[in-house]
Amino acid sequence: MDTDALTADLLRELRATRPYPALSLTMPTHRKAPDNAQDPVRLRNLVTEAGHRLDADPEVSREVAAALRAQLERAAEEVDPRGALDSLVLLVTTDDYRIWQLPRTAPERVVLSDTFLTRNLVAAKAQTRPFRALTVAADHATLWIGTGDGLRPERTGGFPLTAPKEPPNPQREERIGDTPSTFTDEETRNFFRDVDEKLRAVLADDPRPLYLMGLAPALALLDEVGESSRSAVGRVAKGAPADLPPAEVLRELRPALEEGAHQAAAEVETRLDNARSAHAFAGGLDEVWAAVREGRAGLVAVEEHFQATVRVADEHLEPVPEGTAQSADGAVREDIVDELVEAALDSGADVVFVEDDSLAEHGRIAAALRY
Repeated sequence: MDTDALTADLLRELRATRPYPALSLTMPTHRKAPDNAQDPVRLRNLVTEAGHRLDADPEVSREVAAALRAQLERAAEEVDPRGALDSLVLLVTTDDYRIWQLPRTAPERVVLSDTFLTRNLVAAKAQTRPFRALTVAADHATLWIGTGDGLRPERTGGFPLTAPKEPPNPQREERIGDTPSTFTDEETRNFFRDVDEKLRAVLADDPRPLYLMGLAPALALLDEVGESSRSAVGRVAKGAPADLPPAEVLRELRPALEEGAHQAAAEVETRLDNARSAHAFAGGLDEVWAAVREGRAGLVAVEEHFQATVRVADEHLEPVPEGTAQSADGAVREDIVDELVEAALDSGADVVFVEDDSLAEHGRIAAALRY
């Protein structure tokens, strides 16, 4: 699955408690040759390790171990190397499995628990800055969901929408002397009201930045008859044919997306500056970790590629030598940044990823505190 498919409802489902053991397997992967040649070998080794862990676990019966191993084998065989990004996550139970290829690295791990390990998914989704785009014309509206790397039509909430076709009415044309303008026609206005109502419902269920694309009269009519367009962070005044391919939509949206990213970065910088002035600022991994654990972080900003392995001691984070592996007792954590991101989002904080080196003076991560 893609990270843009990780909705709030799906995340709640993945976090739900399950019969032990639910198996989570994570590993880094490579997008291109020759480095990607090692990925199948590493996956096979982790699958073997998972099998050994199942066999050695006294809480797992032979029947359950066999069923879980079979599902894990199926999942591993289904992994498509052509879709490899920066990491692979397999979530497996005795009767189901999920495959995620993520644009964010993850450490090699095999975890047996009564819940899935989701922090890598959550951090990857936050980093990719998911958005929605509505392409709208007089007779159709398509909702798209995507990231800076890709875009796909979203088939939810009734989208895509097509306006009902009205038969020609010669008598009406004779009365008014001509056919009405497309965007003043009452049928078109009703169609746009329907678009607005359905779009508001989708955004309420899963809020994401919204971009609009369509002819100027279409965008003006959407503004006039509804409320959803008020939240749009960017607009592209261009025709939106119903069969426009995803790559073309993304190309047309690119300037608006880049401007949206610049605006978002400026807003983050302003919030952090205000936090420093108000002495409500935390900088560095240990300070931000403590603030997140206490529920005080309102905004957490993280550099794009910041990863750290640490030792947790007395509720503080201590750096460890490079290459130190995750420890069985949980004291050494390879994915502490992703864990922090997930915890911050759980507490209601905003999490944003910023350009590398932009937080160098603050230890690559910073937070604006609620109090």
